[in-house]
Amino acid sequence: MKYAILAATGQIGRMTADYLLKNTDADLVLFGHHASQRLASYAGDRVTFVDGDLKNQSEVEEAVAGTDGVFVAFVVTPEIAKTLSAALKEVKVNRLVVMSIPDLYQEVSGPFQKWYRTNTGLVWQTPLVEAADIIEKSDLDYVILRTTWLYNNPANTKVEVTQKGEPYTSAQITREAVAKFASQLLTGEADYHQANLGIGEPDTAWTKPSFY
Repeated sequence: MKYAILAATGQIGRMTADYLLKNTDADLVLFGHHASQRLASYAGDRVTFVDGDLKNQSEVEEAVAGTDGVFVAFVVTPEIAKTLSAALKEVKVNRLVVMSIPDLYQEVSGPFQKWYRTNTGLVWQTPLVEAADIIEKSDLDYVILRTTWLYNNPANTKVEVTQKGEPYTSAQITREAVAKFASQLLTGEADYHQANLGIGEPDTAWTKPSFY
């Protein structure tokens, strides 16, 4: 198997690469600005680097062609969503996992709602809603991950999943948990298809993240 990680130079991109290299036999394509330089420590027989921009369709096509799935380790905007949809269709790659944020559908509720909206604004009035719509209207086998406030803790990779239309109450989740779950979506261990998911850390229906 071969998977492409786009925006691979960020923390979640790197953690996803780490997880897949350690826990699978898959080959990886790592894509991003100056990826070959910034991710030089990942060089090896199983890794290919593609330097490029998520808004450049031909560069995205080069990265994803011949892969079995794609993870975008970055919150997708409408422009990027359009580029991804067109690029994957052109090279006939079907599996796509992308990141977004909660409250696109006014679903954040419970004790976390007030703090979240105070610190993020009214998310459903931003272009991020349009980006999710573009992915959902494609024919791709997509999963959108609406991901709450992030922190690092390699010892905590548990994930609580909610479906689109269900209340979202989780105040936090680790980057390691996001990377592991995205990896499992690529490999098929996590069995979700054409799904728009809220993901958070279990038992964190708090007024705010623990690190604030």
